[in-house]
Amino acid sequence: MAAIAERVGAQPKAHAQGYLMSWLTTADHKRIGIMYLLASTLFFVVGGLEALMIRIQLSHPGNTFVSPTLYDQLFTMHGTTMIFLAVMPLFIGFINCIVPLQIGARDVAFPRMNALSLWLFVLGGILLNSSWFLGGAPNAGWFNYAPISLTPFNPGPGIDFYDIGLQLAGIGTLMTGINFIATIINMRAPGMSLMRMPLFTWTTFVTSVLILFAFPPFTVNLFLLMFDRLMGANFFNIAKGGNVLLWQHLFWIFGHPEVYILILPAFGIISEVIATFSRKTLFGYDSMVLATIAIGFLAFTVWVHHMFVDGFGPYVNSLFAITTMAIAVPTGVKIFNWIFTMWGGKIKFTTAMLFATGFIPLFVIGGISGVMLAMAPADFQYNDSYFVVAHLHYVLIGGSLMGVLAGAYYWFPKITGRLLNETLGKWHFWLLMIGFNVTFFPMHFLGLLGMPRRVATYSAALGPAVAFWNLVSTIGAFILAISFLFFFYNLFKTLRSGERAGPDPWDGRALEWAISSPAPVYNFAQTPLIRGRDAWWVEKTEGDGRLRAAEAESADGQHHGIHMPSGSIYPFLIALGLMIAGYGAIFGLLLLVAIGLVLAFFSIHRMIVAEDPGEIVEPVGGDGE
Repeated sequence: MAAIAERVGAQPKAHAQGYLMSWLTTADHKRIGIMYLLASTLFFVVGGLEALMIRIQLSHPGNTFVSPTLYDQLFTMHGTTMIFLAVMPLFIGFINCIVPLQIGARDVAFPRMNALSLWLFVLGGILLNSSWFLGGAPNAGWFNYAPISLTPFNPGPGIDFYDIGLQLAGIGTLMTGINFIATIINMRAPGMSLMRMPLFTWTTFVTSVLILFAFPPFTVNLFLLMFDRLMGANFFNIAKGGNVLLWQHLFWIFGHPEVYILILPAFGIISEVIATFSRKTLFGYDSMVLATIAIGFLAFTVWVHHMFVDGFGPYVNSLFAITTMAIAVPTGVKIFNWIFTMWGGKIKFTTAMLFATGFIPLFVIGGISGVMLAMAPADFQYNDSYFVVAHLHYVLIGGSLMGVLAGAYYWFPKITGRLLNETLGKWHFWLLMIGFNVTFFPMHFLGLLGMPRRVATYSAALGPAVAFWNLVSTIGAFILAISFLFFFYNLFKTLRSGERAGPDPWDGRALEWAISSPAPVYNFAQTPLIRGRDAWWVEKTEGDGRLRAAEAESADGQHHGIHMPSGSIYPFLIALGLMIAGYGAIFGLLLLVAIGLVLAFFSIHRMIVAEDPGEIVEPVGGDGE
């Protein structure tokens, strides 16, 4: 594995620096993407183990497998880890690895800020999860509502770990959004107009805009909570004139766009995979782009549907019920366009295609239950029941995670140069489909039978049906876990001795398939000239199967080396300093806060003022070879 990782995005000074240091200091978007994928996969495993413990606890009435206190920590950390530290950064990993290739760029707009984004996410996630060993994990749910998150009701350090850990990770995500907006706007290859960009690049762009506008309210919320807990402020303290609904508004103004931050990249991946393996141009490209933009806009108009039971009255609830149902329209456009893309196509059911087509019915089920929850009178009944848990998981696992896995099987050869085993992949798919539906579909019944969410146990008095469906759901969770054993074994086996992939193993359509697998550090030996939508497909079907250069890159038309940004240790040191300061703030150690801030600000200063000489890389071979 180390040998393959060394090849992926290998940097010219990697051996001179030392293997570990070359990764700690890298500014190569592909290496940063790989580290995002590895770190978020580890967090996904942690979140999955927490979910299994939850399902064991709920397998039968009155179970004492875990205490109520530990259960509260488990369901809080499971949700927080999966949303902030697993699914979202998995997409960011793919975005880093693929989007610059799709637009013909050699790197992102701000390479060192990209590295800082990575290390803030990684160290913020480590800080958050270290709470298990340093006084107790957060226990107020991933939504962390006030007043139960305030010190009088929650005196331990767990909420402070949530607060500061997510501040660090969230700032990193905000930087990622800024970086990819700048990259996509400014660094597209000549000829790649906005309406020639691949759908994955379009969904990345809209997702980045959502991040830019959604994360600041959440960051403000976290700072206000930090002031309340650590500095004695009273923003959420009702007794001193605070308002707990302030937390809910700021949280859900972020929280519902966050759902689309988690699902729009999946839409882009599904679009790429279905078009490739149907051997057709994506049906209704223009309408898909407009639907993506519409979803991004409407995402900010629906947040109050999370607060229907807060007493705003019928007029406010009706308005937000309408906007919530309206957002289903552009989503429906995408569903039909995917189906019409497959219609009449020469479909090849690879593992990636199986996950892409499996995405559609699962996400539709989640969307239908979402429209049911959008009706305020009905939501009064569904609220805080397991029906909502079923809806959430059909959207975020049936939607986002299926998109992640489709992308994993589709782009793994481009990232590593090796093909995942298709037989193991299909076992993974079918076990996941069975396990997922056995786990989460019964939760609809549990909710309608009156089982509340976020409870550590339940009484047999709720009836034998509740006990039966909980047991079925727990069995399904173990089938789901077994499916991922096939996936991880496939990864291990492939990285050791998997079949080598050529530049274009799937006969792909977008630009990333025009260069070697894995991509060289400079991506493209010459800046490509884009001559149409599905840029690589155009060259294969209308040209000579090679990219055309936009222009000669030197006076004599010959290469004299490619200038690439050099790596830097300062992004890692900035994140490390802020992490140290975070621990100091949590435990009231002012000296530790000072040490961490000095390290962070010194590193920021050095990163800004230190001259970056860059590195000259000699291209090897040609694009597409």
